[in-house]
Amino acid sequence: MLLDLTAMTTKVLCPRCQKSSSLAVSNPYRPFCSERCKLIDLGSWASEEYKIPAEDSPSLDQDESSANNDNEH
Repeated sequence: MLLDLTAMTTKVLCPRCQKSSSLAVSNPYRPFCSERCKLIDLGSWASEEYKIPAEDSPSLDQDESSANNDNEH
């Protein structure tokens, strides 16, 4: 007996509206349920409503300031 994996689709909750959404390749908006939810989420990233926490790296700050000092000479 062969198992037909194409008939099996994983259902998840849309990250935006919490409705059921398919992760199947046939859903072009996955993991979102619709284009609307996908665009609303994109707008949230663009307006900086979402942020990825990060620590300031002193070495990067020093590299930038030394590069600026080099350009002044």
